[in-house]
Amino acid sequence: QVHIVESGGGSVHPGGSLRLSCAASGLPFSGYDWGWYRQAPGKTRVLVATITDGGSTNYEDSVRGRFTISRDSAKDTVFLQMNNLRPEDTAVYYCNPGALHRKSFYPTDNWGAGTQVTVSA
Repeated sequence: QVHIVESGGGSVHPGGSLRLSCAASGLPFSGYDWGWYRQAPGKTRVLVATITDGGSTNYEDSVRGRFTISRDSAKDTVFLQMNNLRPEDTAVYYCNPGALHRKSFYPTDNWGAGTQVTVSA
């Protein structure tokens, strides 16, 4: 059974930093590309960062230069380092194991509960 657990969220002031973690079990971690999504209140879930099995990364324009996605295959964990946070980054953040093909990320049905990030003055 696949189990995804996101953690590391919290409340910070604008300009602050957080490091999110995504721990996975029940699947071959290294066989997947991984994506971080976020969902703000009343909005659809949006992909913000991806990392391939080989370590190549890509970012949504609004987070590029501020967020860094990484993976530790020895620990079956994906990270999202978020710096210079803005109020518009407030959302629930989710990770997902999927496949990146021709610049499109195809998520699987394996979702965790997410972790809340709140950025406010």
